[in-house]
Amino acid sequence: MLGLLEMQSEAGRIDLFYGDESQVAESGYVPYGWVFEDEVVEIPAQRGKAVNIWGLLCRDNRFVFSTTYNTIDADFILQHLDSFSFNLQKPTVVVLDNASIHTAQKVKERLQVWQNRGLFIFYLPPYSPHLNIIERLWKELKARWITPADYTSTDRLFYAVYLALATVGTDLSIAFSKFNGN
Repeated sequence: MLGLLEMQSEAGRIDLFYGDESQVAESGYVPYGWVFEDEVVEIPAQRGKAVNIWGLLCRDNRFVFSTTYNTIDADFILQHLDSFSFNLQKPTVVVLDNASIHTAQKVKERLQVWQNRGLFIFYLPPYSPHLNIIERLWKELKARWITPADYTSTDRLFYAVYLALATVGTDLSIAFSKFNGN
């Protein structure tokens, strides 16, 4: 089914967005890597604040996002999908995983209203994050677009997050391959 949606999107009949949430915290993101023997790379370890991100991403790097310091819950998802549904240019499908905040009763009760506006929700099969292209954006954000130096202060970190997210599709982009159905 996802392959059919991808074909419809590629033909220009629908807009296809992939949605999910992520978090960037002061505790840092420690990717796998190596350094030269005389090189030091560090991310200060600290507990504290985090910024939560909700995003919708297309393969052409159109990106809609919202950040909050609060927990992202079903009410947050409901509010943002509702707002998104008022600005559609053509029938639009949002691909989501089966997280409880995406499948909450209050979200399901709103599906018909969104469908009347041209917004449809497609749920991925369980345990298939590899099918959600926004996961790649979260990895790029944490592993490449935010640097270890950005973790030196909360303000600097959150500014770097917002700056990176705000430039997705212009200064920052991901070259997605065509969906091949596998």
